[in-house]
Amino acid sequence: MARYTDSVCKLCRRERQKLFLKGQKCFTEKCPIDVRNYPPGQHGNSRRAKVSEYGVQLREKQKIKRLYGLLETQFENYFEKAIKQKGITGENLVKILESRLDNVVYRLGFASSRKQARQLIKHRHIIVNDHLVDIPSFLLSAGDIIKIKEKSKKLDLIHSSLKRVKDSTYSWLSVDKASLSGTFLQVPERADVPLNANEQLVVELYSK
Repeated sequence: MARYTDSVCKLCRRERQKLFLKGQKCFTEKCPIDVRNYPPGQHGNSRRAKVSEYGVQLREKQKIKRLYGLLETQFENYFEKAIKQKGITGENLVKILESRLDNVVYRLGFASSRKQARQLIKHRHIIVNDHLVDIPSFLLSAGDIIKIKEKSKKLDLIHSSLKRVKDSTYSWLSVDKASLSGTFLQVPERADVPLNANEQLVVELYSK
């Protein structure tokens, strides 16, 4: 399956903001966005032409897509699903993305990045409702319980990640650090999701 293999720090620099793709490194002085806050490439630090309306919309789409670690086709499929749901399309899109298992594992603090969360899931360390799930894109429903597999509870990366997470950080999640489990209480409202992006611009982009 196709996947991005270049430096993920270049993606943050291209969007000119931290997408928290590198885990702990994003919180240190070594984060490239703090050192070189301009797009990568030979002309990244040169004066750039004014961005068109289409360019602004495209950047928002790319930002959200990269933040959640999706490929183009995956993102388009989620957008089509959001259109078919009742409510505001942009908000529906964010709610769907927040319901992905890899995102929830990251939000619960079991991984320091969504990429690391995907690795945990693919390596069969995650259990949902007493069933082992190895599909990062698995969509959770309200009330679903996520656990670390018993044999995986001693993994250092899980414990080191949890140390950086405050209790009850997100209202739609509950986490029990002692048992390494968490509950997806409900699909979050858009206002509660800490996403520094304008999803409405994505809707406008796909409406052209």
